[in-house]
Amino acid sequence: MTSPRKHLVKDFNHFITCYVCKGYLIKPTTVTECLHTFCKSCIVQHFEDSNDCPKCGIQVHETNPREMLRLDNTLEEIIFKLVPGLREKEQQQEIEFWRSRKWKENGEEDGPRSKRSRLDDDDDDDNDGGGDGDYHRSDPQIAISLDCLRNSSLVGENIVKGLMKKFIRCSTRVTVGTIKKFLSLKLKLPSSYELDVLCNGEIMGKDHTMEFIFMTRWRLRGETAYPMVLEYRPRIDFG
Repeated sequence: MTSPRKHLVKDFNHFITCYVCKGYLIKPTTVTECLHTFCKSCIVQHFEDSNDCPKCGIQVHETNPREMLRLDNTLEEIIFKLVPGLREKEQQQEIEFWRSRKWKENGEEDGPRSKRSRLDDDDDDDNDGGGDGDYHRSDPQIAISLDCLRNSSLVGENIVKGLMKKFIRCSTRVTVGTIKKFLSLKLKLPSSYELDVLCNGEIMGKDHTMEFIFMTRWRLRGETAYPMVLEYRPRIDFG
């Protein structure tokens, strides 16, 4: 009796590699018009210059093709299981990328981003309910404590209060920008009101993901690592 044939990763490369960069799909993102899938950073960068699918050439959208993109979290998990060490490699590359850049203190300076960190502001839109409605519940989760940083000398201190329920559980892909929107909603702040979010006393940029902050800014590990504590306060204008 013949034993079943063992499949190698290369047997599946046609299904798990990006047509644009030829590497393994990172944050696989599918074009809903033709169902072709690319790395998120690759397809979004392509759409900056073209409205057509890079693989089949059909017009995805007349004005804003990025509206026709959907993340495929299931495919991403399959790829990470098929390719040993890929998840850890991507996480390490993201950490090294951010460490090699010097961001402004308030984190608002724009700059180049790695595959996994690029365009997380698009994830904000998904978390606002404009995506497929799953709100990244299938993503790896992280526990966070949102603490109000009180300082009587800060302007606006009277309307920025502590949350009744300060502990939340969310996707590791959630960005600081989304956390700010959540706080503004819960605290019923004016739409023009700005907050700073800090970790270990350092102001976090709006594009920082919870995963990135945990890996590079949160100092605790082991049993004391959770929940990760983020502090918020009225934005201080250093200008």
